[in-house]
Amino acid sequence: MGVKITETILRDAHQSLIATRMSTEQMLPIIDKMDQVGYHAVECWGGATFDSCLRFLKEDPWERLRKLRDGFKNTKLQMLFRGQNILGYSQYPDDVVEYFVQKSIANGIDIIRIFDCLNDVRNLQTAVNATKKEGGHAQVALSYTLGDAYTMDYWMETAKKIEDMGADSICIKDMAGLLIPTKATELVTALKSATTLPIDLHTHYTSGVASMTYLKAVEAGCDIIDTAMSPLALGTSQPATEVMVKAFQDTEYDTGLDLNKLIEIANYFAPIREEALKSGLLNPKVLGVNIQTLKYQVPGGMLSNLVSQLKEQGAEDKYEEVLNEVPRVRKDLGEPPLVTPSSQIVGTQAVFNVLTGERYKVATAQTKDILLGKYGQTVKPFNPEVVEKVLGEDAKNAITCRPADLLEPGLAKFEEEMKQYKQQDEDVLSYALFPQVATEFFKYREAQQTGVDAKAADSENKAYPV
Repeated sequence: MGVKITETILRDAHQSLIATRMSTEQMLPIIDKMDQVGYHAVECWGGATFDSCLRFLKEDPWERLRKLRDGFKNTKLQMLFRGQNILGYSQYPDDVVEYFVQKSIANGIDIIRIFDCLNDVRNLQTAVNATKKEGGHAQVALSYTLGDAYTMDYWMETAKKIEDMGADSICIKDMAGLLIPTKATELVTALKSATTLPIDLHTHYTSGVASMTYLKAVEAGCDIIDTAMSPLALGTSQPATEVMVKAFQDTEYDTGLDLNKLIEIANYFAPIREEALKSGLLNPKVLGVNIQTLKYQVPGGMLSNLVSQLKEQGAEDKYEEVLNEVPRVRKDLGEPPLVTPSSQIVGTQAVFNVLTGERYKVATAQTKDILLGKYGQTVKPFNPEVVEKVLGEDAKNAITCRPADLLEPGLAKFEEEMKQYKQQDEDVLSYALFPQVATEFFKYREAQQTGVDAKAADSENKAYPV
């Protein structure tokens, strides 16, 4: 049985390399050809695309999804979903999570990849249940990372929990490119022995080993790999689709995909890459191998965030010091995987620790929230000295339950707050996730008099549960 390919050029590839700036207009002309390829799925929504559509491109993300659905007649569409955080950075009540899943599937999503930045399975269950209820495919992702706590037993036990919670497949989400080839063999073999679910591997080329990692993973039984068309592949993106297809050609893992079709698609995206290089949107720096990734276990996007934070403070000379501080902060905070939003929390705290000259002299609100249990449970306990210094008396208010259990239902409140702008049911969700950005977009939409196409909008699925 050949390995299957999930194509990421319409989501993670442009998010990783050109700041999620590919517009719907740039996507639509090539969709018909992409639909003929025979991909397992095309990842085209979720992650940072939603925010970027509203904030930078002045597009309605829901309209983008509907247009993509109209074009992809034979191909499954996939999105990335941050568990109880949906596509934002904080936890949302269950009714908002459920309604977002419902609307995503009603507007065209088939597969929802659900992850949690702490691998706390309690933060995944609501989204998994809602996806199953709507007839979608719930793929649960393990946020892959390294550290004392992350043994093969840990990954196998977590995978078993994922299968028990009703997931349809498992994704190894290697957001920082830390999975090296030999470990991929071990990990895939272990997961295959622990569960009966199909395994999808997602990695980034940041550390330079991703193609070799895919090869070893597939040989070990990995069912699906995530790749990007070559113009927006490599660097902080995924390995190139055409290269992986060629690598497996005429072997037992042959993808069966037509290289000539893929080359035609690559030729379409090539000018978009050139344009991004000329405008500076695509920084050649992110295309190289960054070996710091393996040394500091820091995702590529987090590295660039640290650089810009230090630049703003005129403290670029502190870069190395901050990189050394990141693993220490991570350990203090229970050794979480570094993925949105935990990567930003750890990175920003490391910057403060270095710039103030005293560790935790200044603690961010998000650092406090992690220590208070508001993001969920970490694999390791927190450093008690840090808890004492940062929280003091507040430490007694820490929670151990699932954070969303403490949240009141929120849909009615969001609906009330934004009703003057509402043109479709989905607008409530755009507002719930990004209130200021969505309000700006709604005002822009009114000024441009570009209303929602009422015929295309989903009007059957009312507030959840019906």
